[in-house]
Amino acid sequence: MGSIWSLPALAVEITQEGLTFSDEAGGFTLKSVTGKGTLDDPYVVVEEVTGPRDAVLTISGLKQVGNRIGSHHIAGIAMTKIAVNRSEDTWLNYQLELREVPTRHSPYEDGLSFAQNTVIAGAFTASSFPSMQRLDEPQDTLGFSGKSISPGESAEFSFLITDMSPIGKFYLFQQPLQPVSDAAPDPRAVQQGALPLVPDIPSH
Repeated sequence: MGSIWSLPALAVEITQEGLTFSDEAGGFTLKSVTGKGTLDDPYVVVEEVTGPRDAVLTISGLKQVGNRIGSHHIAGIAMTKIAVNRSEDTWLNYQLELREVPTRHSPYEDGLSFAQNTVIAGAFTASSFPSMQRLDEPQDTLGFSGKSISPGESAEFSFLITDMSPIGKFYLFQQPLQPVSDAAPDPRAVQQGALPLVPDIPSH
């Protein structure tokens, strides 16, 4: 396992094979990171997601790590994320979104994506949720659905992250989604299997 450092406000930072992961932005507790970021040996990130706010994983050092997946990008890594449901809610959907700036969605021009328009992304991306939707514009998002994850259970996600112009730090926003209430229909509500939009979260 990588080196663990304590940050202010009980945050945890782990450096593994050149890449640094932190739960400093909140919403979850980072438990461990293993692996090398390759297709055969991806980074495996284990988290305990507490909710109800978004869980935001902060990742640093991608430019120095470079490309470990054999794509045409300047930087590229493979990752498997195991999210343990430590909230009081059952998850029916789970959404992942990449951002270079915490307060806005990632545009096409910034080069950061879930290996957009590559063959290996389609082959590698998977989850314990049976259904997946990919949204490349106007934001970089993977949406998963079709299964319920009760408190105490875990969900697993495998995906690629690439960048044509990597910067020092970027963010993986994670939003577990609960069932929609039947009592009061809301046009903003997310139906199971739909790809929701993550609300903008101020930087911490």
